[in-house]
Amino acid sequence: MTEATAAQWTAPKVPRSAWNALIVLMAGMFMALLDTTIVNVALPTIREDLSASEATLSWIISGYALAFGIALIPAGRVGDRIGHKWVFFTGLALFTLASLLCGLSQTSFELIAARVLQGLAGGMFVPGVTAFIQLLFPGPVRGKAFAIMGSVIGVSTALGPILGGLIIEAFGEANGWRIVFFVNLPIGIVALIAAAVLLPAGRLGTTESKPGYDFVGLALLTLGLVAILVPLIEGQDKGWPAWTWITLAVGALLIVAFGAWEVRIQDANPMVPPHLFSHPQFTGGTILAMVYFAAFTSIFFTISLLWQAGLGHTALQSGVVGVPFAVGSIIGASQSNRLAQRLGRRVLVLGTLLVAVGLAWVWLVLRGGAAADLTNWDLLVPLLLAGIGSGMFIAPNVQFIVATVDRSEAGAASGVISVMQRVGSAIGIAVIGSVLFGQLHVTSPQSLPQAFTDAAAAAMFVSTVLAVVAFALVFVLPKEVPSGHGAAPPPTE
Repeated sequence: MTEATAAQWTAPKVPRSAWNALIVLMAGMFMALLDTTIVNVALPTIREDLSASEATLSWIISGYALAFGIALIPAGRVGDRIGHKWVFFTGLALFTLASLLCGLSQTSFELIAARVLQGLAGGMFVPGVTAFIQLLFPGPVRGKAFAIMGSVIGVSTALGPILGGLIIEAFGEANGWRIVFFVNLPIGIVALIAAAVLLPAGRLGTTESKPGYDFVGLALLTLGLVAILVPLIEGQDKGWPAWTWITLAVGALLIVAFGAWEVRIQDANPMVPPHLFSHPQFTGGTILAMVYFAAFTSIFFTISLLWQAGLGHTALQSGVVGVPFAVGSIIGASQSNRLAQRLGRRVLVLGTLLVAVGLAWVWLVLRGGAAADLTNWDLLVPLLLAGIGSGMFIAPNVQFIVATVDRSEAGAASGVISVMQRVGSAIGIAVIGSVLFGQLHVTSPQSLPQAFTDAAAAAMFVSTVLAVVAFALVFVLPKEVPSGHGAAPPPTE
């Protein structure tokens, strides 16, 4: 058999309609991922224009991430039940509307509420992206479709800071941050029209889902996480009064109650199947996912605020600082599948090691240097290293975690991991924001740059510690992914 014949035999022909559908799905994914990075460079201008508090800045990022994560599993279940097309369409429509509301916001509360709605909407339509890829593309071609999705993730993440900086530079600080959100409007409108025409309707899979939805579990988890996030974000600003500690305790009790409820209804249709955690490696893997995303999501929250609010640079200059990380992430992600096949778990070990080394290097630069001498060149190499490591980790990590459970549980396990990633992002921003602003001691206008640099160093130290913990947790995962196992999609950032 010739190589050409073998390629034709192993790669089944996919109808053009499937590739057209993929374009629509990638437009939605592009919007969701662009919004995770483009907003960072807009935070200092939002702070000035709306007179926003430090807690508000944390809520803008954490509220989006938490709402996104909470919506993922219920939206996936509804899509399995009634078909993913109209769940995707509804989520995309709400996301576009929420983007408009974000740009029109006149107060901090309005902006936070719109960002939460935007996160819920993103959590509604993103499960449809991965579900459609699983359903429309057979075996070998599915890997190509997911590779395209990985490229879109990398490009949108890389484009976000630069695009945000260019917009704010062109339209000014007062209007620029609003245009940052309005960017989604033309993309969303075109994608909605295309989705209505090109996405197949109805249930495409054959798997029967269990009846009913776990509304009690969803409520307990949501209330518990919100009760934990509120004091983490507001505590520093309010001086840690008694209610913050009481709320933290209530949040912990609600999370315990959520776990007990899931065990009680485990034979019905729990939001998080408790039996997954009978696999110690899976439990360690989910903690890894949460800790890693807490570490890396918070990096540019810190750097964007330091570069603009502390050092007085423009939004565009702030966006340029993040380019080495984004470029490194694309490089690492493009090679991650090949390296995972060759190195097994060692690709994750190497990836998290590079992230830990890169962040430690950034921490040392901030801790040891004078604010007046700090330039983006000082961070180029460490952020490039961290970006390469992040790309190597993010693409294959879900497959290794899913490989710790039975193949029949892969779908449920993937959903749980996605939620833990978003929860990690939300908690990471809350903790890092609290450290950053808690360590910010400005005695005079002249002391602001150095004070902000010192506070950023303290925040980066926490991110570094989280990255080191993630590196240690990688060793709980299996050394190899069994053939045909863990066919879960790559995660979104």
